[in-house]
Amino acid sequence: MSFAGDSLYFGVVISLLAYWWGLWLKKKLGWAVLNPILVAVVLVIVVLKLLRVDYADYNEGAQYISYLLTPATVCLAIPLYKQLALLRQNLLAVVIAIAAGVAASAVSIFLLCLLFRMEHVYYVTLLPKSITTAIGMGVSEEAGGIVTITVVCIIVTGILGNIIGETVFRFLHLENPIARGLALGTSAHAVGTAKALELGEIEGAMSSLSVAVAGLMTVVVVPLVSNWI
Repeated sequence: MSFAGDSLYFGVVISLLAYWWGLWLKKKLGWAVLNPILVAVVLVIVVLKLLRVDYADYNEGAQYISYLLTPATVCLAIPLYKQLALLRQNLLAVVIAIAAGVAASAVSIFLLCLLFRMEHVYYVTLLPKSITTAIGMGVSEEAGGIVTITVVCIIVTGILGNIIGETVFRFLHLENPIARGLALGTSAHAVGTAKALELGEIEGAMSSLSVAVAGLMTVVVVPLVSNWI
């Protein structure tokens, strides 16, 4: 079924409506698993299947939403700017924490790829899974990975971090707002930052910082470790 031409913005409309429905469900029921992005993804897939809409036709309009990805990521600097004094006081601890998070991500992917005997292309595809899509796509492409799979992994990682992050904090009795923000931003990028902003202004600021710094560190780390497998 083709929606080209007359329904150029079909993809934009259905994506926004699906996300709005996800927000409504999350607010109404309050279940952590009802992440708006996850709900939107499921709803869009269901609609495309029911209406037999080709993905290419859907993406012809939906692609315009992706143009907002980079400026939205840049806007994460706003809460960080409000917490500059706190950042200066804890600068060394913040840098070490983010570096540890990036290293843990790279090492865990390396070990899992060895365990499951995955080929090099999948190894470099998975390496940028914990950084924001705007940076991860370029990193994956440069390393010779499969960009579409990288995007899926980034989305899944972010949604998972958003859903289970607060539960993990309670389990570990982690109450320090700086540590909570750094953990969410380093492991679950911008989607994790959305959860951090819900937890508090400090958490949101530290998570925003983590998104940018972890992304830059990953850009440096991936070329160094990409030939390990």
